[in-house]
Amino acid sequence: MTLTLLLTLVFGVVVGFTIGLTGGGGSIFAIPALTYGLGLPTHEAIGVSLMSVGATALIGAIQRLWRREVEVPTGLLFAGMGMVGAPLGTMINRMLPDALLLVAFAVLMVLISVHMWRRASGPPADATPVLEPLNSPPDDTGAHCRRSPDGRLLLTSRCGMLLASLGFGTGILSGLFGVGGGFVIVPALVLFAGLGIKRAVATSLLVISMISTSGVASYLIAGRPLNLEVSSLFAAGGVVGLILGTLLGRKLSGPTLQKSFSVAILGVACFILIKHLLGI
Repeated sequence: MTLTLLLTLVFGVVVGFTIGLTGGGGSIFAIPALTYGLGLPTHEAIGVSLMSVGATALIGAIQRLWRREVEVPTGLLFAGMGMVGAPLGTMINRMLPDALLLVAFAVLMVLISVHMWRRASGPPADATPVLEPLNSPPDDTGAHCRRSPDGRLLLTSRCGMLLASLGFGTGILSGLFGVGGGFVIVPALVLFAGLGIKRAVATSLLVISMISTSGVASYLIAGRPLNLEVSSLFAAGGVVGLILGTLLGRKLSGPTLQKSFSVAILGVACFILIKHLLGI
């Protein structure tokens, strides 16, 4: 095995590990690994990332579905609109400067990171699903979707529109940057849908696998190149890393996962900002 192929497997393991740990957040490491680590052109790296991350997330989603950790209705609503948004993101990608998109993307990541860290550092109840009586008035907990006392999602029109909008936006980001969108999906499910972090991680894997499928389809329809050998090796390493990340994730508390996720998001955001604003 050549050094390039070995590195492809190693990078796949790293990305898969963080996907298993954070529910797709690891996909934000895929593009830097493929472009800076393997030297792939950006457009080709986007296709490889979409396919490999989608395949890895699908394996993880099947495992979590088997253990009944996935909140399927919420995931399908989120993913359905995400699959509509992904082709639009692919189209916008061809129209706007990459540097402008990446800087805006990094700013969004910083905001999400700060919010997640503050929530994880608050009272223990802030890191768990928000449970409310069926007829309780709105409050300021931050969860826009209410839940019954037994934890079931109460899918009101307001909640449905919010999740659909977030899913659509995630799909656009996926098409724009070749990522699964877990860095948006997990915080959205925790902050707005009132899911606990571990259940949000499991549900996000289902969402990512569906959105990535749409992204790959739009990528191929646009006639862009896709390296199947690199995609297969990257995905194979991702599956191994996914298993390891999932095992570790079971041993970590919800707040610990949230803080780890926020630090990872902030680190990648800083890298992007330094790279494109300072030209380093």
